[in-house]
Amino acid sequence: MVPSELKKISDVVWELPRHWKGKDMLVPARFIANDALIKNMDDGVFEQATNAACLPGIVEHALCMPDAHWGYGFPVGGVAAFDAESGIISPGAIGFDINCGMSLQVTNLTAKDVMPKIKELMDLLFKRVPSGVGSKGFLSLSQQDFKRVMLEGAKWCVRNGYAWDEDLERIEANGRIQQADPSCVTDKAISRGINQLGTLGSGNHYLEVQLAKSSMIFDTRIAKKFGIIHGDQVVIMVHCGSRGFGHQVATDNIKEFIEAMKVYKIKVNDRELACAPFNSKEGQKYYKAMACAANSAFANRQIIRHRIRECFAEIFKTSAEKLGMHLVYDVAHNIAKIEEHVVNGKKTSLIVHRKGATRAFPPGHPELANIFQSTGQPVIIGGSMETGSYLLVGTEGSMKNTFGSTAHGSGRTMSRTKAKNLVKGEKLLKSMLERGIYVKTGSYSGVAEEAGMAYKNISEVVDTTEKAGISKKIVGLVPIGNIKG
Repeated sequence: MVPSELKKISDVVWELPRHWKGKDMLVPARFIANDALIKNMDDGVFEQATNAACLPGIVEHALCMPDAHWGYGFPVGGVAAFDAESGIISPGAIGFDINCGMSLQVTNLTAKDVMPKIKELMDLLFKRVPSGVGSKGFLSLSQQDFKRVMLEGAKWCVRNGYAWDEDLERIEANGRIQQADPSCVTDKAISRGINQLGTLGSGNHYLEVQLAKSSMIFDTRIAKKFGIIHGDQVVIMVHCGSRGFGHQVATDNIKEFIEAMKVYKIKVNDRELACAPFNSKEGQKYYKAMACAANSAFANRQIIRHRIRECFAEIFKTSAEKLGMHLVYDVAHNIAKIEEHVVNGKKTSLIVHRKGATRAFPPGHPELANIFQSTGQPVIIGGSMETGSYLLVGTEGSMKNTFGSTAHGSGRTMSRTKAKNLVKGEKLLKSMLERGIYVKTGSYSGVAEEAGMAYKNISEVVDTTEKAGISKKIVGLVPIGNIKG
């Protein structure tokens, strides 16, 4: 139920005041949503966003994107920025799958080229890119090798032949968070992550072959700059993160933060928002471990892209270079990063938490590579396996209103359990095949959990971000093949 105190600021911006439910909120909570989306947001979103608004050092607003839904401690689709000197860091406001993110690469192939081979292609991809709970990759790394991955991220992939040199400038932060320190990572976390590079995992993670439809190319100039030059062009999207490695990093540090809050006399409304001062010993230890997991995730997606290039080259009997398999962008959506933003008219160093939210920097931003200076940062927003996805760009409005952030996906409307009770996975697969979408999965129940009906309308979410001025639509993408964990 929408709180009666919720105030409509504009057509797509809403706000709960600092006194809501008697909470000691330091800033208001803001929600980016149209009337229909706000009406259908679950109660947990309002509770969790206002709990985050009480955390020490938070600035301006606790924010929820239009895809927001209840999560651990903080909504998925949430953004919160804290003063880097006086604020905190909280694993619950980042997520357990650290640097879960999106990747998009193009090809010069068309639907006419790929549709006759789609089953053969997806079967090979399913074989080469392991998915599902507990899946292991093809790499056999020593602990020292894995620590190099933690330190170098995607650069490790370039050095070891799993990436092209050009890939690095097309990855957020060049595929590496510099503050990573493997000494801050537990042995248990290492044991969970060392064999998982090059794997999708389970849940809502996927590898999807898509078409850029001519009717859904909204900005031809920018689309061409990103390598999408005509309708029915084939592209590949990947959604995954640091898997068990990131989960263990979060678990280890939440336990320490619960004790640390007693030392620093921090009280939270929800233990799931356990935190520590960012500049404290505990806060820095977690941030450095989080950076290790983030770098592992950058490497994980890059290795998957390498395998995708191999599979396409094998099926189409030519090189990935000749198939034009360039990376458009790779972006994180479960991460905290040190960034500079204007607060009260003054440039301020902030630790920006994005949980199920995407960085969306505008044209000319100094952190963007030269190739994106005129376009703005590519933003990849994934929908359900039935509905399609979008490529957007960041805008100046995101810097003014959402700490350079936008949505990350369509956002769930129901629990996984409820979806499984309503949908039969085998029946759904047959229905999707009849609609021209070939799905490979190791679990019918896993497919049922990810049915389109379990998610918000992706087009409505994306249109709302555009109306809010925090990102701009470039291309709509529709699925023809999908691998689900």
